[in-house]
Amino acid sequence: MRQTGEPFGAVVFDLDGVLVDAEVWWDEVRVDFARRHDRTWTEADQAAIMGANSAGWSATMRQRLRLVELTREEIERDVVEAMLARYRDRGAPRIDGAVDAVRRTAANLPIAVASSSPMVLIETALASLGVAASFSAVVSSDEVEVGKPAPDVYLLVASRLGVDPGACLVVEDSVNGVRAGRAAGMVVVLIPNDAVPPAPGAREAASIVLAGIEQFNVLELALQC
Repeated sequence: MRQTGEPFGAVVFDLDGVLVDAEVWWDEVRVDFARRHDRTWTEADQAAIMGANSAGWSATMRQRLRLVELTREEIERDVVEAMLARYRDRGAPRIDGAVDAVRRTAANLPIAVASSSPMVLIETALASLGVAASFSAVVSSDEVEVGKPAPDVYLLVASRLGVDPGACLVVEDSVNGVRAGRAAGMVVVLIPNDAVPPAPGAREAASIVLAGIEQFNVLELALQC
């Protein structure tokens, strides 16, 4: 078990809200989807699916929007295709300082992504940022049975990295992401996203809170956590 002050074995980044400012896109795409079906997508609806994998959020959308005429898979396909179109038309909505943080961290430790997004969107985002080659592992919550706040995706990424979960440092922006990392036995840094602030409880659940990713320094954090 890693002790405070000892180096971390790996760093795992969330994607949406940490490296790319795509949470707003997800919400806009779902609002538009609901409108096209004469429904309304609310903040409460968005909160209900935060951290869920594709099977989870599409099933919840179907239930909350009462779209019995559509399958879960059809809803997932529509939303993901709309997100892909945005990435292709506009490029990744990068968060200031994120690319530098990734490259700086990768120079010292193995790094990975563990995201609730489907793999096609993760790969598209990382390619657009120009950092895909920096990551030793990339994992989607679609590869596990249950998404965040369950620890499954973080346990899977630790396994693929070959690093004990307790030696991993996670970078998250949501309460469900923080809870997932902590449930996996990892140290979790919360970097709140101004566009989509984390739900109550996120700061208290995190190991440490930073104001922005430009402050992220894994060597300094090892001495604090």
